[in-house]
Amino acid sequence: MARLEELYKSTIIPELQKKFQYKNLMQVPKLEKVIVSMGVGRAIQDKKILENAERDLTIIAGQKPLRCKARMSVSNFKLREGYEIGLKVTLRKKRMFEFMDRLISLAIPRVRDFRGLNPNAFDGLGNYNMGVTEQLIFPEINPDTVSVPQGMNITMVTSSKNDDESRYMLKLFGMPFRDKK
Repeated sequence: MARLEELYKSTIIPELQKKFQYKNLMQVPKLEKVIVSMGVGRAIQDKKILENAERDLTIIAGQKPLRCKARMSVSNFKLREGYEIGLKVTLRKKRMFEFMDRLISLAIPRVRDFRGLNPNAFDGLGNYNMGVTEQLIFPEINPDTVSVPQGMNITMVTSSKNDDESRYMLKLFGMPFRDKK
């Protein structure tokens, strides 16, 4: 069992039940999935950039990403419908908890000038979105093999009905939110 999954079952569930007065265990919000996506717009000029980003995302997530194609043509960007310009991975269960553990304990502390995550980046339905400027914060990535630093978006989808429950649950997981001021 992943370390964060064990923490969720042993500590976080009772804490959430106590704080939000849940009578049933099924009411307690849980982390359903984590989606990691990369927009690789530079792949229009060089297909090697997309292949390198795919290799890095495979190493980070532990599974092969899905290639996303452009839905419409944009002449200003020299983009045609059907070009592969993005990657995404959906993580669930054990891989999700292992990724979250590495993100919270290893990757986020390696960000330069880090002052905490935005506590208001929730979508109103309890899902949290964050961005990372480069994939080099993950220790699995060898900096010598990276030709182009690539950012990524990370979305944490929860079963909670509002942002406060999700914020409290993610804080219990160890997400370093900055103080609201």
